[in-house]
Amino acid sequence: QVQLVESGGGLVQPGGSLRLSCTASGTDFLLYVMGWSRQAPGKQRELVADITISGRTNYADAVKGRFTISRDNTRNQVYLQMNSLEPKDTAVYYCYAEVGVSRGEYWGEGTPVTVAA
Repeated sequence: QVQLVESGGGLVQPGGSLRLSCTASGTDFLLYVMGWSRQAPGKQRELVADITISGRTNYADAVKGRFTISRDNTRNQVYLQMNSLEPKDTAVYYCYAEVGVSRGEYWGEGTPVTVAA
């Protein structure tokens, strides 16, 4: 059973930084895509960023230039470096992965990020 576990969320002041981490376990299949989505209170979940196994990245317009996604394929880990955080970035951040040739999608349970003075 594939499991994704996030860490690194918390409370930060506007303009601050946080680094989220996610570790995938329970599979020997390739993680073709890993990424982060977020869901703010009262809003739909939205893509933040993703990265392919070859390192190609994709970002939501709202985070371009502020967030950086990276991954360590040897450790099945994906990271999200978040800089210049704004109150509108407040949300629960979810890690996900597309696993194996069937591209089965798996999600973590989320880690909350709150940006407030």
